[in-house]
Amino acid sequence: QVQPVESGGGLVQAGGSLRLSCAASGRTFSSYAMGWFRQAPGKEREFVAALKLSSDTPYYADSVKGRFTISRDNGKNTVYLQMNSLKPEDTAVYSCAPRVRSGSDYDVSLYDYWGQGTQVTVSS
Repeated sequence: QVQPVESGGGLVQAGGSLRLSCAASGRTFSSYAMGWFRQAPGKEREFVAALKLSSDTPYYADSVKGRFTISRDNGKNTVYLQMNSLKPEDTAVYSCAPRVRSGSDYDVSLYDYWGQGTQVTVSS
């Protein structure tokens, strides 16, 4: 079992940047495709970005494409989400998780072992 621990969230003005980290305890992340998701108050958890296991190919939601970058450092057992040009609508709790079932990297139901999340607040 792998247990992610997210960090790096905070309060930032629109146009600013943050880098989120997702560190693993337990089993290494390198065995899994990894995803970042976010959940705003009153909304369902939504896909943000994922990194495919076999090729390290990144996938992004249209709303963050060109602004966010997902990466991983297997030596540190950590996955990152660099967020640039932040907008107020990016405000949410951001969580990472490994994809533990086969299927689309965009499908939140295929992910498990969620971390506690880290709050990102973007002021206008």
